[in-house]
Amino acid sequence: MPGILISAGHMFESLRLTLLLSIVIPLTVIVGITISIAVSAIEENLNLRLKEDLELVARAASGPLEQAMQEGDDLVLDEALKSIFRIGRIYGASVYDKDGVKVARLGVVDSDVRSSKSATEVIESGKRGGTFRQVEGQSVFSQFTPLIAEDGRIIGLLQVTRKRSDFQQLIAFSRTWGVVVWCLISAIVSLVVVVGHYRSIGRYVNRLLEAMSGMAPRNWQIPSPEASGPREVRQLYGGLESLGERMARAETEIQERSERERDLGNQLEYQEKVAMIGRVAGGVAHELGAPLNVVQGRATILARLGLNASQQRHVDDINHQVERMTRIIQQLLDCFRHVPDARRSVSLIPLLQGMTDDLEDDSRAPSVPIELNLPGCEALVWADPIRLELACLNVVRNACKAAQKRVSINVLQAEDGWIVQVDDDGTGIPVEVREKIFEPFYSTRPAGQGTGLGLAMVKSVMKEHRGDFDVSDNQWGGCRMRLYWPAVPTSQHGQEV
Repeated sequence: MPGILISAGHMFESLRLTLLLSIVIPLTVIVGITISIAVSAIEENLNLRLKEDLELVARAASGPLEQAMQEGDDLVLDEALKSIFRIGRIYGASVYDKDGVKVARLGVVDSDVRSSKSATEVIESGKRGGTFRQVEGQSVFSQFTPLIAEDGRIIGLLQVTRKRSDFQQLIAFSRTWGVVVWCLISAIVSLVVVVGHYRSIGRYVNRLLEAMSGMAPRNWQIPSPEASGPREVRQLYGGLESLGERMARAETEIQERSERERDLGNQLEYQEKVAMIGRVAGGVAHELGAPLNVVQGRATILARLGLNASQQRHVDDINHQVERMTRIIQQLLDCFRHVPDARRSVSLIPLLQGMTDDLEDDSRAPSVPIELNLPGCEALVWADPIRLELACLNVVRNACKAAQKRVSINVLQAEDGWIVQVDDDGTGIPVEVREKIFEPFYSTRPAGQGTGLGLAMVKSVMKEHRGDFDVSDNQWGGCRMRLYWPAVPTSQHGQEV
């Protein structure tokens, strides 16, 4: 998940960079080109206006100058030149005759224009003209205007000059404003793109990243997508939500599969252990059966010889130990031998009644009152009667050994069968060992008082019958053991024993 968040953060930054590269920079370049073209047009227009200003000044002064040239009035000629300086920013003004010889001057002008191509063209064509040129070391714009007599003859030439710096200042001013406008537009566009990106996408992507930061194993759910966000962002939310659900399902499946594999491994290990113990039990039963019979037979013969009390006590001890060893071997065989399927419809009522009657005479079960609570029906189960009785007998016998004053047997109906529930008022079984008590040779009693095979045999019987069992505490503080027996299949009704 940290890798996903880093990638998402890079995506967020890349999106912003993409917007800047694909929108802001091209738009800024386009605006710059547009402003440059506009500034060029403005510069050209300024140049044209400055030239037109000089042309208007020259045109206004040409009338009095033409009259003064015809009359030869130098005074009027000088006054007309002075009036030109009062009109605007004029750097110089001069009057030449038709041959280009200077007649009058004021300010900085050419002393001789006969070498000027523009002046020659104006005198020859009679049309106004102008050009940028150097006059006394200064770059100026010279406006040449022909002076025409009343009869149409060209009698002179008027030159009005203006500094080139006047043009350049206006051009520089326009360029400065162009750069300022371009910078302002670029800044505004960048700000609009960044703010617009955040308001329309960025804040929703930030929330998406915050939602993703909380995704982790066992917590793959994210908040529902916001309806107010853009459709694409809502689609991302939906896709991420679906991904989280799939991740949660996959995680659950992996956990369940791991648990199943662990359970299967434990079962396989247990089956291997049981198989090994079964083989050992068969070998032990085969090897010890004959010697035990011989020992028991010899003890019986000795008992017939009329022994005294001390000797008879020793013979009785031999018989007791032989019977105990025989019982252990029989329990081993009952626990681990493969039993053919002899299941049939069996009623729990008479079976439990007969079993409790037999326990009253069983020397291996302490004399503890047994309370038997039976239902009013037959309580039919699908089981092997011998194995069924053997399992119930071991459970009740253990309860009698653990009880202090009472044992209770209840038969309860379940959804798919019947439950034999056995309660005692003993000390109970600790929770941490409840799984172990069904393992072969595990016993909670002191050494020599239990083989640890009774409940292992119960577990084996319940597995044979596809039943179940559990251990818990009861209301007396003792142990409660429940055996779940399957009901009679519908197709097998009528085969009761």
